[in-house]
Amino acid sequence: MIEFRDMQINEIEDVVVNNGEKMFRGKQIFKWIHKGVESFDEMTNLPKNLREKLSSLGFIKNMEIAAKQESSIDGTVKYLMELKDGNLIECVLMKYSFGNSICISTQAGCSMGCSFCASTIGGKNRDLTAGEMLGQILKVQRDSGLKVSNVVLMGTGEPLDNFENVVKFLRIVNHSEGLNIGMRHITISTCGLVPEIKRLADLNLQITLAVSLHAPNDNIRKQIMPVARRYDIDELLDACRYYINKTNRRITFEYSLIHEVNDREEHARELSARIKDMLCHVNLIPLNKVKERKYNKSDREAVERFRDILVSSGIQTTIRRELGSDIDASCGQLRRGYIGNKL
Repeated sequence: MIEFRDMQINEIEDVVVNNGEKMFRGKQIFKWIHKGVESFDEMTNLPKNLREKLSSLGFIKNMEIAAKQESSIDGTVKYLMELKDGNLIECVLMKYSFGNSICISTQAGCSMGCSFCASTIGGKNRDLTAGEMLGQILKVQRDSGLKVSNVVLMGTGEPLDNFENVVKFLRIVNHSEGLNIGMRHITISTCGLVPEIKRLADLNLQITLAVSLHAPNDNIRKQIMPVARRYDIDELLDACRYYINKTNRRITFEYSLIHEVNDREEHARELSARIKDMLCHVNLIPLNKVKERKYNKSDREAVERFRDILVSSGIQTTIRRELGSDIDASCGQLRRGYIGNKL
């Protein structure tokens, strides 16, 4: 069965032409999909016989809402989605003054093994299709009644470990006949897959790249991020410089501050020395506590000291606003809790 959300407009045109229909029907179908319809019967300008034919060929709706949590503090909504094969993924709707952002998952589970993250517990089940990434946006828009203007690929999974599907998703979500979300409104996060960072740079898509650094040196990084055993920090930063030179886009370094692990003043100074020559921005993240993990959040004073050292070195630095602090805000927490309750 064809997953129609997973198709670019030319692919849908090929399907309709190969089934004896006019090519313009493909554009109509594509536009309906991106309006958030979940059945072919909702495509009211298509002939009934075509709608029936499409229903026999494939499907549109590829997930259901399994659970939902809404913050009473800031209105952040965390969704747990159940895919057609029973796999569970998470996405988060975040409301800002400049518009609504969604953080989506790119894999069911994660194989990267970062030791402070709930998403990696249990490993990776499979990659998501481009249509399952798109489906998270469409489902959330349909449920909330809100239009999403910004997309962050920072939920469950490592986006660059699912490279081809992620790039296809970017092409689909950016299409002018679809959601038409500009590349500059899309952020991709990676834990540091060096070859894929360079591949992404060569595409020159003008997205924002966020690199999960989380340490100023290899010793600390290897303790908390297994990927550091494959690519050392110098290789990673060289790949980041390659990305900057190719795209002329500023990179964001994500840095989760973990009490007495990577949050000391000497760590801030070492990090400053490594990246001060780069077109970059550092986003300091107060750690969300995960009950299965041993790490604790840095106190506010340590976070602010760390920021001040970076800023004094001329590095643009912000402390991430803590959204959804009264719900399962960390990646993988809602999914883990739901699975645990079902066992």
